[in-house]
Amino acid sequence: MKHEEFLRQAIRISQQSMEQGGGPFGAVVVKDGQIIARSGNTVSLDNDPTAHAEVNAIRKATDYLGDFDLSGCELYSSCEPCPMCLGAIYWARIDRLWFAAGRKDAAEAGFDDSFIYKDMQRSIQERRIATFQELREEGRETFRLWKEKEDKIQY
Repeated sequence: MKHEEFLRQAIRISQQSMEQGGGPFGAVVVKDGQIIARSGNTVSLDNDPTAHAEVNAIRKATDYLGDFDLSGCELYSSCEPCPMCLGAIYWARIDRLWFAAGRKDAAEAGFDDSFIYKDMQRSIQERRIATFQELREEGRETFRLWKEKEDKIQY
């Protein structure tokens, strides 16, 4: 399959997701030219704000491969990923990202996440969600122990 066909698959999934009561987003994960995972957005179906199509597809791909590292994979999305999904794509080490509609297209349909991009640029004290840091030294102790742990699985 060509890149356009994988994107068309993601778009079809987005339409099916919408028809089934989910959000209008779809994603597929491809490895070695084969789709290994696909999913729509199930936020409203699962009552899970993290159940975006990209995150769902990543979860399925890691289950399929038995590994949290998706190096060598590509993700095709019906829409430019939101900040959460983009973070998941980076953490999964996906090699390439392809998308159809852009974030402005999503905003016009009522899925505007520009406030998140803007808020992330602000200092902690200026963000929309009241944020406080306390017990830093106690929190850092876990990281000290992690650095010393000999049998850790690095990711």
